[in-house]
Amino acid sequence: MNNYLFTRFFLTLSVLCVGFLGGCKDQPDESQEEPEKTYPIGVITTNHGDMHFWLYDQTPHHKAKFVELANQHYYDDFTFNRVVLNFVIQGGCPDSPQYFENSPYLLDPEFVDSIGHTYGALGMGRDNNPKKQSNACQLYIVSKEAGLPNLDGNYMIFGKIIKGEEVLESVEHVQVDSLNKPLQTVSMKVEVLDLTSSQIETSYGFKP
Repeated sequence: MNNYLFTRFFLTLSVLCVGFLGGCKDQPDESQEEPEKTYPIGVITTNHGDMHFWLYDQTPHHKAKFVELANQHYYDDFTFNRVVLNFVIQGGCPDSPQYFENSPYLLDPEFVDSIGHTYGALGMGRDNNPKKQSNACQLYIVSKEAGLPNLDGNYMIFGKIIKGEEVLESVEHVQVDSLNKPLQTVSMKVEVLDLTSSQIETSYGFKP
């Protein structure tokens, strides 16, 4: 092998291996990129249409429990069983002792001053327990356009509507009996979509 060929051969090895005696170093695998961050979007499907909700990071335990129960299809066994015009629409477990006494879904409050009962706010119900613990089996959505600030600091809000206000209005105006129970069943199916920032911007018009 002449000097020219030997030099080219040695330079080729140097490019492939960093340090002849130390062996070749692992080269980075550019195909294994970090997965893009996703955000959970709550979707409540009814026979009136779908409502989509942003879930607040500032209420982590309520957010996590909602996601957990939604992924277990827990809420799908219930309906919107209480509808009060210019107040709230309420779904999930009814206001009965069997769902509130010794409930496994109780959560301590995570009140945040900047998160209140504005129009379309998504909250968790509770009974009159002194600790103001939420019962994750019950959900409600504020339907009063002016909001319900009198409930702030007493009941937990953990999300807000970002799509489907017309569905909220439609459910709010169903006919109800003297106990505010809809005369015709308002079905309820809850799921969680994990969407990227770009998908959220495309679908809802804002960046997380």
